Amino acid sequence: MTFQPRGKHLIAGEWIASDASFASTPASGSAHRFAIATPADVDLACVAAEEAFWSYGYSARKERAAFLNTIADEIEARADDITAIGTQETGLPEARLQGERGRTTGQLRLFAEYILKDDYLDPRHDVALPDRVPLPRPDLKMVQRPIGPVAVFGASNFPLAFSTAGGDTASALAAGCPVVVKGHPAHPGTGEIIAQAIHAAIKKCGVASGTFSFLQGDTREMGQALVQHPLINAVGFTGSLGGGRALFDLCASRPVPIPFFGELGSVNPMFLLPGAVSARGADIASGWAASLTMGAGQFCTNPGVVVVIDGPDADAFQMAAVDAIEVIASQTMLTDDIAQAYRDGRDRMTSTSEVTALFSSDCAQRTATPSLFTSTGAQWLKNSALGQEVFGPLGIVIRAADEQELIKIAKSLEGQLTCTLHMNDGDIGLAKTLMPILERKAGRIMTNGFPTGVEVSDAMVHGGPYPASTNFGATSVGTLAICRFLRPLCYQNVPSGLLPDDFG
Repeated sequence: MTFQPRGKHLIAGEWIASDASFASTPASGSAHRFAIATPADVDLACVAAEEAFWSYGYSARKERAAFLNTIADEIEARADDITAIGTQETGLPEARLQGERGRTTGQLRLFAEYILKDDYLDPRHDVALPDRVPLPRPDLKMVQRPIGPVAVFGASNFPLAFSTAGGDTASALAAGCPVVVKGHPAHPGTGEIIAQAIHAAIKKCGVASGTFSFLQGDTREMGQALVQHPLINAVGFTGSLGGGRALFDLCASRPVPIPFFGELGSVNPMFLLPGAVSARGADIASGWAASLTMGAGQFCTNPGVVVVIDGPDADAFQMAAVDAIEVIASQTMLTDDIAQAYRDGRDRMTSTSEVTALFSSDCAQRTATPSLFTSTGAQWLKNSALGQEVFGPLGIVIRAADEQELIKIAKSLEGQLTCTLHMNDGDIGLAKTLMPILERKAGRIMTNGFPTGVEVSDAMVHGGPYPASTNFGATSVGTLAICRFLRPLCYQNVPSGLLPDDFG
């Protein structure tokens, strides 16, 4: 690996150190020290972003598209070094990092293509009606405009696709909003090399230096300073419910409140309807085991809960799930703290009298092995703790007494990123009963599949009712994500020479 981290922040085109620093905790290889941003560093970055907005926010769409494509080019130019530092810091396999890099550059290029069309601007024009009675109508034009500087928090579980140049950053830059990124301390070197790529693109494209800044740090105070800075207009966040809710409350309590677009996690329940589990329960069990343990269960769409109607078919499904789970080897988790939190969640489940362990094994330090439990629908309905996310490869099978209890379980769900129906043609009646319920619970409903794997496309929704996300009308994946960083503006009787170029 030729890349060696500088350990500094990128602020308005300059690499800047701070007095305080923290050490990285890589899964392998050498640790490095990284600066911890101070409130003064945060202020410098936010002021630079505000200054950059006066040019970047009013730039032509083709210029922003070229900038996004150049960022993607610069990331690809550093491909080997990104994979090397990413695998060292996170313990993720090379193939996963390579795929995630492709997803990252792919969504940058997707937004570059998307903004060259004007659909996302939703331009509208009500022509003047000067002779209308009893009152004339003025000339009204409406278009979506960028909101200003945006803060983005990097995610622990996606060091590329949901971090420094991930979906939040890509969609904000596409909208015309400068971005200040708080890098995640779990992979600070990976964040820095991506910041270098964006910096190179800024210089090549002649973009204002304050359009992108990158701050390192492992303190809550730094994140608080960022979301409370008066020049920040919105926040994009992917992370835990506790951390996200704390930042959400800070955004709401500001003298001028701002939107907080937080993706906070989900248990992504799967409902196994009778015909499907009877015909292909073993296949569903095998697929569930693979999805549940993919990436050590560290996906926000990890399907942690299966609901099935009690009976012999449920017995067979459970046995097949155990057979598939018990041969899966231990995996390295993203950080020591995440691994410990997983073990704590598994131990809480083990000690709960309402559940029965189907499979569990010891795991230590930064590794995780799968765990599988079962409980009844009645216990689920009495104990809300059974529906709390355990971040890692832990699953629970909920055995409903009958169809009516299965429907009650669906109604009891909190907001989810995804809900899945496994069904055959004979299950269509029960599925139709469940659909209106699940539509109110999730941002994405799927049938006969597994939710891990989120396509980056026009139709994708990655969000859902709280606590899956803090804004059920938004998505953090797909082209609709750009809408989070735009606001509608109406121009009444404004001369064409004063209107944005987007009106043509």
